Order: sequence, then C-alpha cells, then structure tokens
Amino acid sequence: MIAETGHYALILALGVAIVQMVLPILGTRLNDPRLAAVSIPAAQAQFLLICIAFGALTAAYVTSDFSVLNVWQNSHSAKPMLYKISGVWGNHEGSMVLWVLILALFGAAVATFGSNLPRQLQANVLAVQGSIAVAFLLFIVIASNPFLRVNPAPFDGQGLNPVLQDPALAFHPPFLYAGYVGFSMAFSFAVAALIDGRIDAAWARWVRPWTLAAWMCLTLGIAMGSWWAYYELGWGGFWFWDPVENASFMPWLAGTALLHSALVMEKRDALKVWTVLLAIITFSLSLMGTFLVRSGVLTSVHAFAVDPERGVFILGIMAVFIGGSFALFAWRAPLLSQGGLFAPISREGSLVLNNLLLTVACAAVFVGTLYPLALESITGEKISVGAPFFNMTFVPLVVPLLIAVPFGPLLAWKRGDLLAAAQRLTAAAVICLVTIIAVLAVNRSGPWLAPLGIGLGLWLICGAATELATRSKLFDVSWSETWRRLRNLPRASYGTALAHAGVGVMVIGLVSTTAWRIERIEALAPGGKVDIAGYELVFQGVEERQGPNYRELAGQFAVTRGGAPVTTLTPSKRAFAVEKSATTEAGIHNSWRGDLYVVLGDPLKDGAYSVRVYFNPMVRLIWIGALIMFFGGGVSLSDRRLRVGAPKRAKARRVAVAAVSK
Repeated sequence: MIAETGHYALILALGVAIVQMVLPILGTRLNDPRLAAVSIPAAQAQFLLICIAFGALTAAYVTSDFSVLNVWQNSHSAKPMLYKISGVWGNHEGSMVLWVLILALFGAAVATFGSNLPRQLQANVLAVQGSIAVAFLLFIVIASNPFLRVNPAPFDGQGLNPVLQDPALAFHPPFLYAGYVGFSMAFSFAVAALIDGRIDAAWARWVRPWTLAAWMCLTLGIAMGSWWAYYELGWGGFWFWDPVENASFMPWLAGTALLHSALVMEKRDALKVWTVLLAIITFSLSLMGTFLVRSGVLTSVHAFAVDPERGVFILGIMAVFIGGSFALFAWRAPLLSQGGLFAPISREGSLVLNNLLLTVACAAVFVGTLYPLALESITGEKISVGAPFFNMTFVPLVVPLLIAVPFGPLLAWKRGDLLAAAQRLTAAAVICLVTIIAVLAVNRSGPWLAPLGIGLGLWLICGAATELATRSKLFDVSWSETWRRLRNLPRASYGTALAHAGVGVMVIGLVSTTAWRIERIEALAPGGKVDIAGYELVFQGVEERQGPNYRELAGQFAVTRGGAPVTTLTPSKRAFAVEKSATTEAGIHNSWRGDLYVVLGDPLKDGAYSVRVYFNPMVRLIWIGALIMFFGGGVSLSDRRLRVGAPKRAKARRVAVAAVSK
C-alpha cells in the first residue's frame, strides 16, 4: 500500500505541476491576479506530494520490501542501513525522484520566501519551474516508475553496486543534484524575464542567492565525488577527466561565470543580455549532464546503465527546453537594454575577463567531452580524448584567470587604476616570489613549472588577504579603527575572499600532488619491504575478514619512518557475494606532507602479492580548498543583501521608524 501511495502522489504531483505551468501564465497574460496567484499554493502542494512519494520509496527500502521491483534490483536485507537509505537514489528511478524533489524544493522556496518579488515575475518564474517539473514527472511516470511491483515477491534482493556502498557516495548525489537542479531557478528567472521583456539590477539581486546556493552544492558534490574516486577506486588519482565528471564540471564553470556576471549586472546595471544567456547555458549544461548519465551513451562507474529509449525521452526534454529557451532568447534579447558602460580597466572589466576565460574553458571541456561521442555516432570510429588534451587546452586558459583574480576586487567600478591595484599587491607578489625561489631550491630536479604553480596558489591566498586589508585600511589607521572596519565589512566580502583563497589552497594541492607524486609497484611476499618518500613499509601478510555483506582479504603493512613506528595500513579486496563483484579498498595514511597510499593487488606465485604504493604530496589541500570555497559561498549567502526577502524587510523597518518618529 505504501508503494501505491507513492505512485499516486507522483501522479497527483504531475497534475499539480500542469496547473502550476498553465494557470499563472494565463493569469499574467489576461492580467488576472487570482490566476497568477495559483502558482504559490501549486508549488507548495507539488513539493508536499513529491515528499510523500520520496518518503514512500524510502520506506520500501528501509523495510526491504522486495515486492517493489526497484527495491529488489538495488537492495538486500544484509545491507547496512546507511546504504539501504542511499540505495533510494543509487539507481536511475530513485535518483529521478530525488531530482524532482529538489526541483520542487526550489520552487516551493521561491513561492514561500519570494514575497518581495513582483507578482508577475514570481508567477512566471514558478510557471517555468512547473514546466520543468511536468517534463520530468512525465518521464518518471511513463518511463522510470520506481513503484512497479514484482509478483510473487522475491525472498531477497540483488543488492546495490558495491562501489556505491560508501559514505561519500551516500551524500555525493544529493549535493550534486542540488547543484544541477538549483541552476533551474536561474534558468526560470531568465526565461521569465524574457517573457516579460524586462530585466534590471533588481532581477540580478533576486537571481544571485539561488545561483549561489546551487553553486555551493555543486562545488561540494564534485569535491565529494573526487574524494570518493581517490580512496575507493584504488588508482591513487583524484580526477580522470571522465565524461561524466566533465558533465558536472561544465555547469560549475558556467555557474561561476554567471555569479560574477550577475554581480556586474546588480552593481552597474550592465551585461544584461549576457547574464540571461549564461543562466540559460548553465542549466542547459545541467540537462546535458543528466542526459549523458542516463542515456546509455557512456560506460562509466558514474553512469547509470539504462536503455537508450530513456535517453531519447531526455533528449526530447532537452530539445524542448534548450531549443525553446534559445529561440525565446533570440526573439526577445534584442529588445532588452544593454545597460551602463565602463572602461576596460575597471572592476566590471575584470569580471568580463573572468567570464570570457571561464566560458572558453568550459567550451574546451565541452568539445573534448562530446567530440568523441559525436564522431562515433556519425562515423562509428572510436577515439579517446584524455588528460593530455584537457591539460593542454584547459590549463593555459585558467592560469591567466587566476593571475587576474586578485586584481578584480581592488579595482574601482566603472574606471579603475591598475597601477594602484598592483602597488597594493606588492607584498603578495614578494611573498609569492620568495616562495617560488625556495621551492626551486628544495626541488632542483624539477619539474620546473611546479614552483610557479605553488606561487600562483599562494598569490590567490595573499590576494584575498590583501583585499580585506585594503578595505579595512590596515596599517593606515589605528588598530581600533581597522577592527571596526573589519567588523562592518559586508559578509559577502568575507565570502568572496574565502572563496578566492579556497581556490588558491586547491591550486597548491593540485600542483603538489601532480608534480611530485611518487609511485612504486612491487611484488611482495610476507616480510618484503618497500621504501617510498622516507617511509619503510613491511608486508606482514594477509588475513580474511567478514564484513556486514562482504568478505575481504586484507593486507597488513607496518609503516615506519626513520625506524620509528608510524601506523599499520590494511588495504583490502572485498568480494560481495550477492552482487557477484569486488572492490578495492586502499590503505591511506595522511600527514602534513601528504598521503601514503597502498593498494593490494592480485596474488602471485609463492605467496607474493602485487602491491602498488603511492606518495601524494599535499593532496588533501584539494578537498580542503573546495570546503573553503563552499564555506565562503555560505558566508556570502548569509549576507542580508543576498537573503530572499531582505528588501521587503528593510522597507518594513523604514516604515516602522517613520511611524515612531511621528
């Protein structure tokens, strides 16, 4: 009965979404505020109904109701509870329910907290959001129903893909989907603005919080996926330029450009048409990522193995929304005013440079990801585009962007002084130069460009600190006045500085582990030794262990440094009987220098085993930097100027003050 309740809730949500799509548009066209106002309760009701459906599917997984086909295919009674719950979205059908749940959540948030929006704009935004919900709810009900029954009910399930039975993968998809789907709000605002034929600085202020929230979630989702691939897949790397990885990275690049473009639009009423176009492109890339993962065109540990018919359905959704939005843009964009002018050397100019480099970098990733697929579909020829292509095209675009980042916040709006900004960054430049020389002195054998990369990361960190020091007039006024200025700085300023510093921390981690990584591959029998990066590892043998729903063969490695014991690492190979597959679990020891990473391979002759040992210098700075970026976004989002409804509260406060003064 629970499954049927969830199914009916999805069908009712589809009906409500149709109402949300149609009536508000009619209301705004007919100038009928009652019809337009239907969008608010419709968005809230749709969210409630999808919550019921998601709760019903979760209940089926938690109780191991194997009469539900989806539960039987993706769960097992012996599975730990965490993975029973994460199994809800660890498959195609359940993940689509999570997808529309997050979509409805954003729509309900605009309906509930968007009271400061003009009524016509709010109605149109919710109508566009409702149309997206209609498309994907139809997709679920027609082609991806998660509540189909099995009769008779099997005794037990087939289990979940073992590589997905991991804590990071339990939380990675929700954050990733929140980023993907969250950009739908920017898309809905853009389409609504094109329908109205009016866009201004207030529009940018309304769209920025939703874009920032989606960007934060996508940042954390990508970082969690990278962390999972690092320690779970046993290859010692953190990014493979896999097409599905790229499918999430491209909307992140476009969303980052959108955030900066919306800032120019809000502050200077400029880049209007470009900002609307970026909003459409960002969500279009999110839809493309959904298609790549679910169409069957890719073979990847990240992709759902589904039939191509579902891919055709999603391709139709993409054609409607991407094609329709670009057609609307081509029709209405020429009618929009272009906004204010500014000099090339200005804060606006630096943000335009930011947008130019980010979008070209995104285009490079787009070509490298889709060209092999397009070539295979046209000619049948298979080619592989890997890390060399992306490194040669992406990195040269990002380096000048990172060099320019600290200058932007130090330039004035409309017309800036580049020399003055450079003078303020003198201390940061000196620190970076000294660091580069020191790294070169320590690593005389190269690689020679790596110290420059370390200096670039430090340049970003020092540039962020310089921005705060400049705005607080550090060393120019008294300490008490500096402290007062720091306290009064907008939270968005701290958030921006943290995000830029987080990028710098990430760059240091990326350069260090890429340039100075050490790898050893050995055949070790019990008692065998391997030396790496000052560590000595002694292989003590293997033992069999029983897990909750697997058996594993775990190796024992005693680790010493300079003769002193450090730790014992136990890499393993796990065999899942139900799923009839195996996974590799790395043994990792982290220190301030980096990670000692050990992988147990296949057995060889005479009791020996193939063993791979890596030392990845400062690799964790990659994920620490991503967390700092996420935290910086949260600090910016907490700024009252970016909170939804803030303008109305400010207005209410002024009215109250006026009443008291009378």
